[in-house]
Amino acid sequence: MVSPSAERGTGARGSGPSVASDRLEDVGLPTGGVAQRLGVSPTTVRSWERRYGIGPAHREAGHHRRWSRQDIAVLEAMCRLTARGVPPGEAARAALAERRDAGHHATPRPALGRPEANPPDGDRLGPGLGPGPGGSRALRVGTVRPECRGLARAAVRLDAPEVARILREAVDTLGVIDAWTEVMMPALRAAGRKWAADGEQYVEVEHLLSWHVSTVLRGVAVGTAAPRNVPPVLLAATPAELHTLPLEATAAALTERALPFRMLGGAVPPRALLDAVHRLGPGAVMLWSQDRRSADRELVRRVGASMWGPRGSRSGAVTVAAGPGWARSKPPIGTAGPRTLADAVDLLEQAVTG
Repeated sequence: MVSPSAERGTGARGSGPSVASDRLEDVGLPTGGVAQRLGVSPTTVRSWERRYGIGPAHREAGHHRRWSRQDIAVLEAMCRLTARGVPPGEAARAALAERRDAGHHATPRPALGRPEANPPDGDRLGPGLGPGPGGSRALRVGTVRPECRGLARAAVRLDAPEVARILREAVDTLGVIDAWTEVMMPALRAAGRKWAADGEQYVEVEHLLSWHVSTVLRGVAVGTAAPRNVPPVLLAATPAELHTLPLEATAAALTERALPFRMLGGAVPPRALLDAVHRLGPGAVMLWSQDRRSADRELVRRVGASMWGPRGSRSGAVTVAAGPGWARSKPPIGTAGPRTLADAVDLLEQAVTG
C-alpha cells in the first residue's frame, strides 16, 4: 500500500531532490536526531565518536555537531556490525574503511524513512532526514542475545534488509524454537510495549517487524522436505482471535521436525473448525488464544469430544489450548496447555507419533 502523500506528485518533482540533497549536506542532523533514527542513545553516539573517531567528517568551530548522510551511513554500518557480534573497535575501523572506500563516487543514503509533515522550525532538513517522534526511539529489550538487540535497532530504523538478514541468520543458526524464543519474541514484545505507550508513532515499527518475522517463518514452514507419514497437526486461532504469528512459529518448528500440519490461521469459525477436524482426522489440534476474551472454552471442549472413523475403531485428536488467553484458567479436562513453543512442539510431536 502506498501512502496518499507518496501517490501525489508536484510540478517541481524533477528539480526537488537535488535541491533537498544540497540542503541536507549543508545542514545535517544533530546528534540527538541521529540517535533517535538509529535506535541508540545519544550517549552511545558520543561515546563512539570519542573512542573510535566516528564523527562528522566536516565540523565548524563554535557550532554543534551536524551529521551528514555519509556520516550517518558510517553509524549505520557500526550498528549493523556490532549487532552481529563484531567488537566495537573492529566495527568502527570497518565502518570508517567503508566511508574511505566510497570516497566521492557515491553518497550512501541511510534508510531513515519519511520526515514529519511539519517539522519544527530549524529542523527542516528535506526528505530522508527529518526528525522522528519525541523521546527515545530505542526499544527496551532487556538482557537479550546480540541478535535480538540488533533486530530491535534495525526495526526502529525501518531497515528492512537488515531485519530480514538478522531473522534468517537467527533461524539458520539457532533453529526456529530458539530463534523465536530468544530473538523474535523479545523484539516483538518490546515493539508492542512501545506502541502501547506511545500510540500510533510506533505502529510502523511493529508492523514492519511482524511482517518480516511472518515471512521468515512461512519460508521455513513451506519447505520442500518430505514430512513423516503420520497424522497432521491442525493449527487454528479461536473465532475471535486474529493473532497468528505464534501459529506460524509452530508450523515452522513442526516442519523442522518433518511433521505435517494444516494451517487454518486466525479467527476460524466454530463450524468451519469442527468440519475441518472431521474431514482431516488430525493427530492433534492446537487452538491459539492471545487474550482471555478470545479464549473459547466451549469450542475447545467440542474439539476434544470430536470423534471420527468407522464404528468400533473411532478416534479423536489430542487438543492443545495454547497462548496467554488461557492463562487465568485451567484448560478443559483432557486438554493440554503448554506454556512455551518448545513444550507445544514436543507435545504435538508426541501426539502424532506416539
